[in-house]
Amino acid sequence: MSASAVPASAGAGTDGGAHVGTRDGACPDAVGTVSYGPSTPVDLTVTLQRLAHGRFDPTQQRTPDGALWRTTRPPSGPATLRLVQRGTHRVDASAWGPGAAEALASVPELLGDRDDPSSFSPLRADLHDAHRRHSGLRVPRTGRVLEALVPAVLEQRVIASTAFSAWRWLLDRHGEPAPGPAPAGMRVVPDAHGWLGVPEWDFHRAGVDPRRARTVLACARVAGRLEEAVTMTPEDAARRLQAVPGVGVWTAAEVAQRALGDADAVSVGDYHLAKGVGWALVGRRVDDATMLELLAPWRPHRYRVIRLLELTGRAFAPRRGPRLTVQDHRRG
Repeated sequence: MSASAVPASAGAGTDGGAHVGTRDGACPDAVGTVSYGPSTPVDLTVTLQRLAHGRFDPTQQRTPDGALWRTTRPPSGPATLRLVQRGTHRVDASAWGPGAAEALASVPELLGDRDDPSSFSPLRADLHDAHRRHSGLRVPRTGRVLEALVPAVLEQRVIASTAFSAWRWLLDRHGEPAPGPAPAGMRVVPDAHGWLGVPEWDFHRAGVDPRRARTVLACARVAGRLEEAVTMTPEDAARRLQAVPGVGVWTAAEVAQRALGDADAVSVGDYHLAKGVGWALVGRRVDDATMLELLAPWRPHRYRVIRLLELTGRAFAPRRGPRLTVQDHRRG
């Protein structure tokens, strides 16, 4: 798949619809506005759905007008993106802030321009149907490793609501307000220096235990080296990430799915994933090893299969037994 974003002031494309230029709906106070016109359908909502860490993630919000807002921090500085679906082959983007130009340039990859599902063979009727109904699903590539890595570390071995709350708490106090007319409360993640400046007691107040706090700081110290993972093969990127103490297979896969656009990354070690995949594919709960065996026929699209199962609602085994205990690390 090949497509690009072009300035909104440009004329309409002449290469079969791969490029689109328009002023419709452009934000006049934005630093820049572009239209992304892929040659194959893209669904803004399902493609970016898993980039949000909880419903109230301060880095990604949807407004009643249907726009999806995101913040990011490329090397040139903080930026806010406003993305609007105009059709199955068009998404308009506006940006604000010092990093606006870089943020706009990243829109094609953010919406899956590097993701190529053409070699994906569903093999099963249920997956064929899901693939047809969600033909606009793409695996996004943000290109921002630390932005994906910190929330993944916060989500290690705790229930999701605890991690999401910690993420919001830390960004509220150590992030910065989103540039431009972003929805109230949106924040831009700290850079590596900013994370290193978070005092131990603030991690504690956010409900982050010392082990996860140490891992966040260890990642921030070598952030430059970790960002190089975007230029590596999936295998080398995983090794680079896992060289940091506290970053394991699960965390590296979570980063690969978001920052690197890896359609084959599987979050081995997830508390629920193997059970859900087993239930969807063979009607029973399985362990990680069996899950990988079940997913093997779909290489290099195993994560794509997981997303399709999630979107159909079938990747969730019936709950039985005790739930994970909510641990409050702020006490004691």
